[in-house]
Amino acid sequence: MANTPSNMLPLGTLAPNFKLLDTTTDQHKSLQDLKGSKGTVILFICNHCPFVKHLNAEIVKTASEYQIKDISFIAISSNDVENYPQDAPHLMKLISKEQKYTFPYLYDESQEVAKAYDAACTPDFYLFDTDLKLVYRGQFDDSRPGNGLPVTGEDLRTAMDALLSGTEISAKQKPSMGCNIKWKKQ
Repeated sequence: MANTPSNMLPLGTLAPNFKLLDTTTDQHKSLQDLKGSKGTVILFICNHCPFVKHLNAEIVKTASEYQIKDISFIAISSNDVENYPQDAPHLMKLISKEQKYTFPYLYDESQEVAKAYDAACTPDFYLFDTDLKLVYRGQFDDSRPGNGLPVTGEDLRTAMDALLSGTEISAKQKPSMGCNIKWKKQ
């Protein structure tokens, strides 16, 4: 397992637009199609990463709780599927069903979206406000595979609660940690 931290895109950055294949519906969806009226969480994940597997159940629970509060969740996988076939779109669809994802799971074949977001690892979390300005980026919580800490989503939940209540979100944010995004060889 590689311990790769988030790059920590500057707060206030406008969410780069995209249109990607939603492996759950086999339709192309854009950020504008999927954004939430009160906020949008974009998470870079993949099928095989042990860090993502460690958080999956709590990610689904958290998404379900906040989607009804008009914060949308959008998962994106940008891994090189030639060298990591376990992350292929047909398997993304399968994982989405198995894990009961309540959110779209998009495939970034060109890896241009991951580059636009300066994503570095799986999982990597971004929270945008109603104007699609970045207000939080970093970890889900302090839990990692094998560290014995419970998976709670505390860091992301705290940021979403502050966004919903109109209170200031602390700029002191911890990077996420996970497997590096599997970039295509040039």
